[in-house]
Amino acid sequence: MKKFLVAVSLFSVVACSRENVAVLEKGVKNEKISVIEKYSNVKPNKWSEDISGVVKKLPTTEKVLALTLDACGSKNDSLDEDLIEFLGKNQIPVTLFINYRWIQKYPEKFEKLSKSPWIEIENHGYSHVPASLNGRSIYGIKGTSNSKELFDEVVINADYIENITGRRPKFYRSGTAYYDEYAVKQIYDMGFIPVGFNILGDAGATYSADQVKAALLKSKAGDIIIAHANHPEKQTGKGLKSVLPLLKAQGYRFVKLEDYLK
Repeated sequence: MKKFLVAVSLFSVVACSRENVAVLEKGVKNEKISVIEKYSNVKPNKWSEDISGVVKKLPTTEKVLALTLDACGSKNDSLDEDLIEFLGKNQIPVTLFINYRWIQKYPEKFEKLSKSPWIEIENHGYSHVPASLNGRSIYGIKGTSNSKELFDEVVINADYIENITGRRPKFYRSGTAYYDEYAVKQIYDMGFIPVGFNILGDAGATYSADQVKAALLKSKAGDIIIAHANHPEKQTGKGLKSVLPLLKAQGYRFVKLEDYLK
């Protein structure tokens, strides 16, 4: 009799768990449909890195800076491990925007990065494309064509990161950091904060070390810096290693995005 009761109890727990999962999945599906329908017929007019609603600066007058580094997952990229090691040794917090393709190529490196307490992992999309609702392009890269494509571009990688790390990303930076005005609104409705920058640190890893240094020396309180962690063969790492200690000596403190953006 006891065995029967235990079996019935276990069956009830399993059935209840399956029912809860089904309800959760239905809720997620309904949310996706609702968001897609809301933005299915909009007509964007704006197209820029500087769209209202995109966070480009921390909301503070404190002498803090947010260093953000992208890992885009392009064909020949990797990881500037010397730069990452330098940041750790010098106790410089950093926010990494990482693309799905990069994680797929370097799962061990990603897992190691995600376990570092001074690194914040955020979402750089699935295919690394601009955030558009009508397929606009920039730098020869075509953006998402509609609200469904944008939803998948953001959420697939967010889910993937969460499944690996146990933490869901809060912030999203599109490939190229370009957005249209309705894409920005949709990203908020999906529960994420779109992030840009106001200090162009390495221009897509094309700057020389001296150019990187000059760019960052223009930083002011609350600035969000963008550079890249995925091209060790370029000059970004060298430039950052030369200028970050200078900024610290000027009294700047480096912070993660999540420390100031809620």
